Amino acid sequence: MKASDFDYELPAAAIAQVPLEPRDAARLLVHHIARDATEHRIVRDLPQILAPGDLLIVNDTRVRPARLYGTRASGGQVELLLLGCEGNVWRALVRPAKKLSEGDLLALEGDALTARALSRKTDDDGKAGAEWFFELTHAARFPSLAAALESAGRMPLPPYIERGRADDPRTLVDRERYQTVFAREPGAVAAPTAGLHFTQPLMHALEAAGVRIASVTLHVGIGTFRPLQVDDLTQHDMHSEDYDLPAATVAAIAETKARGGRVVAVGTTCVRVLEACADESGTLSPGSGSTRLFITPGRPFRVIDGLLTNFHLPRSTLLVLVAALVGRERVLRLYGEALTRGYRFYSYGDAQLYL
Repeated sequence: MKASDFDYELPAAAIAQVPLEPRDAARLLVHHIARDATEHRIVRDLPQILAPGDLLIVNDTRVRPARLYGTRASGGQVELLLLGCEGNVWRALVRPAKKLSEGDLLALEGDALTARALSRKTDDDGKAGAEWFFELTHAARFPSLAAALESAGRMPLPPYIERGRADDPRTLVDRERYQTVFAREPGAVAAPTAGLHFTQPLMHALEAAGVRIASVTLHVGIGTFRPLQVDDLTQHDMHSEDYDLPAATVAAIAETKARGGRVVAVGTTCVRVLEACADESGTLSPGSGSTRLFITPGRPFRVIDGLLTNFHLPRSTLLVLVAALVGRERVLRLYGEALTRGYRFYSYGDAQLYL
């Protein structure tokens, strides 16, 4: 298959710019795969849609407030997006990357943080890119670097959500709403967006209805937003993301399968963890690591029986994953139906449930 097989027209007006209130008021397109039947509900209906004995798998990664604005010594403006760290050496996307030099000091977010440029990252061909390595220090008024980032950093929203650089009141909402209610483990640079629809009352209602909930961790990386760069899917270089699959979740899945219940992944991130950790028979092994798994049509799903997910970008690896579960033509047909009915797309948009 080709990347162009997963293209579709999306009006800009269909891209959600703000989240709904409350979270679980989002619309939910429910599609029953075997019957090729669709119904239109809301996320709050999940306790009535799912069955007692089903198991939801959620991603408990926590998004770092990793976008930082500041100035160079010359007075020029700079923007950093922190991607990860080893010790106190941070890797970050920088704009503008070309105007930095090794040793430059950047004053970030009103001097809450200072970044010293160490070196510029190069690719395999030796070409300099947009990433730099930095050493970060925090102002004395903060007890730790983590506290400074939590206080001064901004949520790393995807580029299709439009925000002003500073003093945009929506950024205050983003600090809460671009984070799931079950976020625990810091490390993501993007939210596992299917999980954004859940509220604590909905979680309690699901458990009261006999639906169990277990978690995995997959730290969503910046690669999740990158479209397919080549038309031939077999030539795509999939990005790597770190994961953790707890033994308790493996046990919960085994118990669910033994009872005849369904395992429903909340988001494509959970799918990647589960399917990457399963052998050909579907047996899971707990543990931590990194995965570059690219799920394409023709690959069997060995663990999940259903998927709750948002509407994804054209020509994206996430859309390809959904097509592997449902079928390419059917997914594009359902996306067209959702657009006709006024569904909201992408991170702050509505959701789909495939069973």
